[in-house]
Amino acid sequence: MADTLISVDLSESPHGNDKVHNRWHPDIPIAVWVEPGDEFKIETYDWTGGQIKNDDDAADVRDVELEQVHYLSGPIGVKGAEPGDLLIVEILDIGAKEEMNWGFNGFFSKQNGGGFLTDHFPQAQKSIWDFHGMFTTSRHVPGVRYAGLIHPGLIGCLPDRKMLDMWNAREKALFDTDPDRVPALAALPNTQSAHMGAMRGEERDKAAAEGARTVPPREHGGNCDIKDLSRGSTIYFPVYVEGGGLSMGDLHFSQGDGEITFCGAIEMAGWLHLRVGLIKEGCAKYGIRNPIFKPSPIAPKYDDYLIFEGISVDEAGKQHYLDVHIAYRQACLNAIEYLKKFGYSGAQAYAILGTAPVQGHISGVVDIPNACATLWLPTDIFDFDLKPNPGGPVKALDGSVDVPLAPDL
Repeated sequence: MADTLISVDLSESPHGNDKVHNRWHPDIPIAVWVEPGDEFKIETYDWTGGQIKNDDDAADVRDVELEQVHYLSGPIGVKGAEPGDLLIVEILDIGAKEEMNWGFNGFFSKQNGGGFLTDHFPQAQKSIWDFHGMFTTSRHVPGVRYAGLIHPGLIGCLPDRKMLDMWNAREKALFDTDPDRVPALAALPNTQSAHMGAMRGEERDKAAAEGARTVPPREHGGNCDIKDLSRGSTIYFPVYVEGGGLSMGDLHFSQGDGEITFCGAIEMAGWLHLRVGLIKEGCAKYGIRNPIFKPSPIAPKYDDYLIFEGISVDEAGKQHYLDVHIAYRQACLNAIEYLKKFGYSGAQAYAILGTAPVQGHISGVVDIPNACATLWLPTDIFDFDLKPNPGGPVKALDGSVDVPLAPDL
């Protein structure tokens, strides 16, 4: 049996755990050391550190303190790892904490983070999802049941000083182009609720003031939200500091490609069973700048899809040049409008796209001026016939159940 090297107590604040942090900084002390070839287990909080509750009130999503996120377990040091090496991370198994056999999905309010479709869903809402072995259902989104593909939404290695400074400089330059934008263009360093692992005193305060937020993906991996990084996958991370400083968290029970709801996927607390290895000087040997990975051989088996197209023409009819972001947004909005014809509210449809194992594809980027993106929605997750037919859509829901909406303050 693999030893659990990092444990978390869901009844206590993550800030009391020295083996957890919520910023990226090269000076965060290594929490545990392992040898190449070692197997071990790591426990994680949900990404908010327990701010979201299993109830029918979305006020906690409305009021979530985003300065806290994400809570990561680590850093884990691998003996012998040096800058320029490749760290091999095998996810042998992954699961939910027994005391939290449920997860949550939500939309942040536009004033507090927003999301991919924030202009269409500007108020905070949430749905609770119960786990039944490998399957999940929700009392807030009836009519669907699907198999989970549990994965860490966030996993990566500590940056070195040069990389940290680069991140902060380029993101500040972007932020400064429109500093009053809501939501903001970037999440800049912020000492509020910063947790720097075992750091204390002035050293901690200095690192917190310059530590990079965990919000975006970057060259080291980070918050990539790739649903195929599940049990059986192998990831190859560039190493920047001695030991690597591997950290992870933000576990998802199930997610659609793009994690479009932002408080997205089905968020959960859980554990990972890992094995690590090293390829010395691997970055130069293979020309690697960003992580690469082998996907899990296990995936929910759905063979029948409805595929929704979107092009780079926005909701107002404005033409954009080969803009995949706009095209995928249109594909998502088209799927939401379709699901509403079967009795789902817009919020329920949005929640399905964020949590079900939908596939997102860049289908065309050469035919000027329109990029084409597609969203693949598995039909087998529904307990009714979702396909078009001459008789028209059958109302699957009566509208008596909906995703809870947070009241305005």
